[in-house]
Amino acid sequence: MIHSANASRGLAHDHAASCIPADYDGGDWAWEFLRRNADYVADWRSSVPQHLPCITLNDGTKLLRLRRRFPRAERWGLYAFADPRLCAHEAIAFWHTNTLKRVVRLNARKPVEGEEAKVRRLADFNADRQAVIGIDGVPLVVMKRNGVRVPLEIHGLSVLTAAFTPVFELHDLHDLAAQAELLKRLQRFTEADFRTFQKPSAAADERLRQALIALDESLHGKTYRQIAIAIFGENKVTEEWYGHSQFLRDRTRRLVAKGTELMKGGYRDLLS
Repeated sequence: MIHSANASRGLAHDHAASCIPADYDGGDWAWEFLRRNADYVADWRSSVPQHLPCITLNDGTKLLRLRRRFPRAERWGLYAFADPRLCAHEAIAFWHTNTLKRVVRLNARKPVEGEEAKVRRLADFNADRQAVIGIDGVPLVVMKRNGVRVPLEIHGLSVLTAAFTPVFELHDLHDLAAQAELLKRLQRFTEADFRTFQKPSAAADERLRQALIALDESLHGKTYRQIAIAIFGENKVTEEWYGHSQFLRDRTRRLVAKGTELMKGGYRDLLS
């Protein structure tokens, strides 16, 4: 039997039904599944300290500066532990660079007179910015807006609020199309019209939301029929559960299995 990290906390707002898929990106969904993992919760509870304070820079960037590594958190894919009592709207989960599938990498060059048009500051990117600086001194800045996330690793920028001329790096020739798409998303953060953003389909978000609800209900010991009612509604379940078609029952079982898989490590596949 799977032990529920949520049930022991008894937080009503913790339920998956409170998730707003339109606002969630892959990192947010990954956090929602990870924070329900009882082993993660146990590791967090035994960690010292349990909470590391972020500071907010004068341009609005939230910064976490680490003076040492946290190997136990790194095993979960994080730079440092985040509080599992907090949902993705409240917690800042700093996913480790090594855990992310793709990261935009750039070298920050000192601005040169006459090339002002190429100069950038982090404040030029119209997005929520969360930065972590590990013991290697290399900032990882995660930009988020409207369900779109772009992780940006910056070399050569000692002061995050300073101006710089970006020189982008491209790696892995077989992955150029995906890297180019990340660069396009980064460029869109400099545009005023956020409606130009392209995020994963609403159907993908809805499947994740359903898997999260299925996981929550399963962790609380609910039957498959009760889980189906929580996801699809009582009327639909009443009409179809005992009919000739096995679709609804099979769909519910798959959602429970998927939610459990994501909680136990599959959440890494959701990261950019």
